[in-house]
Amino acid sequence: MRQLRALCGFILLTLAVLAAARPKAGPEQKCKSGPVDLVFLIDSSRSVRPHEFETMRKFMIDILNTLDIGPNATRVGVVQYSSQVRSEFSLKTHSRLETMVKGINQIIPLAQGTMTGLAIRYVMNAAFTAEEGDRPKVPNVAVIVTDGRPQDRVAEVAAEAREKGIEIYAVGVARADMTSLRAMASPPFEDHVFLVESFDLIHQFGLQFQDKLCGVDLCLESDHGCEHICESSPGSYHCLCLPGYTLNDDGKTCAAIDLCAEGKHDCEQICVSSPGSFTCDCNKGYKLNDDKKTCSMIDYCSFGNHSCDHECVSVLNGYHCRCNEGYRLLDDGKTCQAIDLCAEGKHDCEQICVSAPGVFTCDCNEGYTLNEDKKTCTPIDLCAEGKHDCEQICISAPGTFTCDCNKGFKLNKDKKTCTNMDLCNTVEHGCEHQCVSTPGSYYCICPEGQLLQEDGKSCGTCKSANIDLVLLIDGSKSVRPQNFELVKKFVNQVVDSLDVSAHGTRVGLVQYSSRVRTEFPLNMYHSADEIKAAVMKVEYMEKGTMTGLALKHMLENSFSEAEGARPASRNIPRIGLVFTDGRSQDDITEYAKKAKEA
Repeated sequence: MRQLRALCGFILLTLAVLAAARPKAGPEQKCKSGPVDLVFLIDSSRSVRPHEFETMRKFMIDILNTLDIGPNATRVGVVQYSSQVRSEFSLKTHSRLETMVKGINQIIPLAQGTMTGLAIRYVMNAAFTAEEGDRPKVPNVAVIVTDGRPQDRVAEVAAEAREKGIEIYAVGVARADMTSLRAMASPPFEDHVFLVESFDLIHQFGLQFQDKLCGVDLCLESDHGCEHICESSPGSYHCLCLPGYTLNDDGKTCAAIDLCAEGKHDCEQICVSSPGSFTCDCNKGYKLNDDKKTCSMIDYCSFGNHSCDHECVSVLNGYHCRCNEGYRLLDDGKTCQAIDLCAEGKHDCEQICVSAPGVFTCDCNEGYTLNEDKKTCTPIDLCAEGKHDCEQICISAPGTFTCDCNKGFKLNKDKKTCTNMDLCNTVEHGCEHQCVSTPGSYYCICPEGQLLQEDGKSCGTCKSANIDLVLLIDGSKSVRPQNFELVKKFVNQVVDSLDVSAHGTRVGLVQYSSRVRTEFPLNMYHSADEIKAAVMKVEYMEKGTMTGLALKHMLENSFSEAEGARPASRNIPRIGLVFTDGRSQDDITEYAKKAKEA
């Protein structure tokens, strides 16, 4: 602590001497160092007491009083930060010192945390932008004034800000952390990092900062002795040389640089040196391009007398002819001939080879399609793709098809649709009473009061046995509406031959197509008239033919006691009568077997 106090005392003494040695300036004396875009970042965390914030406010105003404020001179912005960042005014807000001072005096402290890294990022991304008044090619200077350790990371964002050309001064007061100050400030640290014991001493930094910003231009006010160029820096100067010259050891005179000998040229082939400069040249057979640096071989083809069929290629001191891809050069060295790979058999097409110069593509015969390998062909199956209009059967051939009909149907003249063959009129059916045609078949029916016998043709009187009868009728679309109505009439003839009652014969009806629908169960009607009336009201489903599903439904549901089947202990026969016109679309084996065994 004793060493720190001694060091601070030395700094204060030095600042006091510098201040005393400075010529007193009247209010009108301003800094004339050139335009600068200057942004103050002031810490208004809870640890900054009100009177200390006022000292910080006065510190900024004192510096502004020494600067040449104006839109074409020095522009100033102020950003206040704590746990949040707030722009008090931007570089373009004020163009006069009076309004700028008024804006500073109106600042109200935030009195929260110390998010210095957040403030630096805001200054980098927002304050020093063209939208906020930042000017191109004008120095960007940021002055950070803080009294404590940052609560966020500052090193990375400060380095990013410095890389973007922002010169950062870090002023630490009282409890400020020197490591954090050095992480924020621009090098050299002795010129950009300041640490004072209290806000009461912050004005001493103001004097030093003014010296940095408004130092005397020694190039204008001294005999600098620079042979070419004098460049000022705060409190000093140094000499520079014109392009093509180097500064001698005396730091003032310049010597011509042999740019060719030093390899500091961009000639492609030959460098011709002159004091502080050079010119480029080319080797024999080449010419210098318009950029005066690179060389191009002389293009003999451009002379227009080469006689090449396709392409002329220039070489050193001459040319040769070349053919486009897919062509070969003939012996005369000028003419090109197309290469026919198909004719030469240099292809792997399965059917058709289509030649182009030097290349080929494969194609297929009519009725075939080219596979993904672009070589082999597959017959186009219009039937499988559904690209046909056959009513019943489609027979495919490569790229075409023919129509056919199911058994019991014949193909119409349009070669697409089918007509049911009336077998009752074309064959000797043998029905005793009436023959009913169905698609591809027929069946016999008997008059009311009689029942078809086992031979399927003759009629007789039904015995007065009691049974549980479930009728399964096919409602698929191949039956056709008119035939479905005939089936219903046949069902009613069967009903007429039975002794229907609650204690006699019970009748249930199930219709099936793609799904199964119970039209009425065994226990719904107890007279022949009720059943026949219900049968005539049944609506045609007109879908697929799921006979296996219908047998399953009959076995598991229709012959259940819940739907009116009498207990097995009573030994009442259970009979299922299936009406269908075609092949089932599902498997019937399992449930047909179970029904027979039940």
